[in-house]
Amino acid sequence: MNKINIKLILILLLIAILGGYFLYQGRGYLFGPKIVIDYPMPAEVVHDSFIKIKGQALNISSLSLNGRQIFTDEHGFFNERLLLGRGYNIIELTATDKFGRVIKEKREVILE
Repeated sequence: MNKINIKLILILLLIAILGGYFLYQGRGYLFGPKIVIDYPMPAEVVHDSFIKIKGQALNISSLSLNGRQIFTDEHGFFNERLLLGRGYNIIELTATDKFGRVIKEKREVILE
């Protein structure tokens, strides 16, 4: 009876370890695309018409800035320059993963 309990415990432990490993490896697929914009901050007032949009996009297959495709480095970081018009501007980043899930992040910027 002790041998059966030990075998059962070892099998359950192995299943738990393998399940945890597969969940860890599949976290990118489970959580979908993610966009983090480091700059500009929300509702920021800027004085230069050329600004750099900086941030990171994770678990994506494509990324666009105001409808124009942009690219990330091997760690998902992007750094794009954008020409603003006078006054109120909306910056929209759209990311899509390989399963077709889409996420959008918007920033409003005012050019003085």
